[in-house]
Amino acid sequence: MAKREVEIARLIGEYRAKTARLLTIGSVESATGGRVADRITNVPGSSDYFKGSVVAYSNEVKIALLGVKRKTIEDYGAVSEETALEMARGGRKLLDVDVCVSDTGIAGPTGATPGKQVGLFYLGLAARGGSSSQKHVFPGNREKNKRDAAEAVLSMLTEWLKTRVKRLRVKGG
Repeated sequence: MAKREVEIARLIGEYRAKTARLLTIGSVESATGGRVADRITNVPGSSDYFKGSVVAYSNEVKIALLGVKRKTIEDYGAVSEETALEMARGGRKLLDVDVCVSDTGIAGPTGATPGKQVGLFYLGLAARGGSSSQKHVFPGNREKNKRDAAEAVLSMLTEWLKTRVKRLRVKGG
């Protein structure tokens, strides 16, 4: 099986071949600390479609740079579906991309709170057509949880791209 980042490049190329339009992507990462951007940029030619990334590790950066509402963090926490979605939307606007993915989570071994265990991650995706999120709980240590979360973000982006390309095939071009 091809690595997700290679599949992402292939799907973006297929979309471009069918539409003559290049989809641009960006990432906003918290708990993965830049792993998503690192993997995407390991693919030759990724500079054509990957515009950038923000590692927003602190709540202050999430609020000041990405526009996450302070009230969202107070009401739901930094590790929440709501925060992941606001991060993705803010990243999409800041980076001026067609689609932006985000993650926020508790990598471990510390950081758990009542109702939020180590390994809990929320992923977000924002595009012109709307936003979506995913919840994951990874059972590994800190390094494995960060690696698994980055893989899940790339998988989420891959599935979004597959849907876009499939719609083009159904429409006949």
